[in-house]
Amino acid sequence: MRGAKSAKWVVGAAVVALAATACGGGGGDSSSDKGAADPNGKVVFDSGEPQNALQPANTQESYGASVIDALFVGLVKYEPGNGKITNVNAQSVTSSDNKVWTVKLNPGWKFTNGETVTSKSYVDAWNWAADTKSNQISSSWFSDIAGYTDVHPEKGAPKTDKMSGLKVVDDNTFTITLTSALPYFQYKLGYRAFDPLPAAFYKDPKAYGEKPVGNGPYKFDSWQHKKTITVSKNADYKGPDPAKNGGVVFKNYATEDAAYQDLLSNNLDIIRQIPPSSLANYKSDLGDRAVTESYSAIQTINPAFYTKQWKDIDVRVLQGLSMAIDRDTITKTVLQGTRTPATGWVAQGVLGYKAGACGEFCSYDPAKAKALIKAGGGVPGNKITVQYNADGGHKEWVDAVCNSIRQATGVDCTGDSKPDFQTDTQIRDAHQVKSFYRSGWVLDYPFNGNFLRDLYGTGVAGNSGGFSDKKFDALTKEADQAKTVDESAAAYQKAEAELVNSFPSIPLWYYNLNSGFSTKVSNVKYDQAGDPILTGVTVKK
Repeated sequence: MRGAKSAKWVVGAAVVALAATACGGGGGDSSSDKGAADPNGKVVFDSGEPQNALQPANTQESYGASVIDALFVGLVKYEPGNGKITNVNAQSVTSSDNKVWTVKLNPGWKFTNGETVTSKSYVDAWNWAADTKSNQISSSWFSDIAGYTDVHPEKGAPKTDKMSGLKVVDDNTFTITLTSALPYFQYKLGYRAFDPLPAAFYKDPKAYGEKPVGNGPYKFDSWQHKKTITVSKNADYKGPDPAKNGGVVFKNYATEDAAYQDLLSNNLDIIRQIPPSSLANYKSDLGDRAVTESYSAIQTINPAFYTKQWKDIDVRVLQGLSMAIDRDTITKTVLQGTRTPATGWVAQGVLGYKAGACGEFCSYDPAKAKALIKAGGGVPGNKITVQYNADGGHKEWVDAVCNSIRQATGVDCTGDSKPDFQTDTQIRDAHQVKSFYRSGWVLDYPFNGNFLRDLYGTGVAGNSGGFSDKKFDALTKEADQAKTVDESAAAYQKAEAELVNSFPSIPLWYYNLNSGFSTKVSNVKYDQAGDPILTGVTVKK
């Protein structure tokens, strides 16, 4: 996201807007389930202004991703808690060689404008999203497909607007030919960039992004910028997870403290994340409506490698800065025990996760930290800043990280606050970060490669810091050539181990979900990406 949300950040992929988003498969509804449900009642969900127009392939951050995922469904999804692939719009996704994949759709599905969802709805959407001219931030997600470089060359104009690897067989069947075999390709198909689009989209993609038409459990109603986005139940939805409520109001909050006060007043039904200022008291405030779970996301701080400060840095400087951070103390005190110190670059709970990949460099050792930085030639200017979004509850821990670095090494460190997540991500995308930036990443699919190649591969969409390492790229390519998903995950562990020699980011901690809901709703559960399963929430009469 998802940034951590892709991503959900990351988004997505996923980039995450908040100090944490949520996690996998649990509940937290117990006695709150009492009371008859109102099938027309709308759920009010804590949100913010999406970075971009609402186009599936142009949405990686968590605010936009939540809306896209309500309005669209793709071929497959993942079961909460275990990450198992389940078909949604797809009847089947099969391959005998991991290179040529055949997709058969469940027939009779429609977009909310009445148009039938067909193979062409997918093929046209993917071709458009991959095309350089479309300027979609998730275009690199299609780079495994044969002909991608023809529609998205590194330099110059595209040769064509259609990838040779996509073929429509009939209305409900299409094939995908990859440039080379990829054992986990089916996992990737659950990411929102692979959602279908109706024919009406191409008449005016920008206008469509303001009033999207999808094929999901909800349909779009309205968007009051920087206030609310409202969706209502799609009565014609044919998927396995129809909405049990009348819709969702994605409500914009300037701060998580404001959102929490609205939650206590029952003006907000679900909060993404309890703000740091309320972590000590939220369980007593909310009782059995307080939610505490783990989920697959990680918090890091990333150097902007395109800056003069980090362009040719000796890796020992980054290793030293990492060892100057007292993760244990910060997670226990500032974050009230709600995070788990990270020991590598891959989040817990996904296939291929391996503890300890960061080795000694994710442990706190002030003396060695100082020695490494000195041996590496020192931090240029002896000062760093950490960019973050002020509306996400990050100030407290950023200050704590900076204090730890300052006290351990003498390197000056300060937070670089931006007013909101939209501004923060725009600065990252424009490569205008001054030094470090806060980066959270929640799984897009439950496989370790999503936290490695999709974040640190040269030129990929999730790589906002400009990191590039030929040896790492070679190892990820080797992992992609494995014969089975398990063999690929094992090979990606080798690629992760190599990151200690280049340090594309400094791992901080794994997310835990600390959320809550109002007395007006029940059946509040979360998926592995940390998002509430909005379709399952019931509103009390």
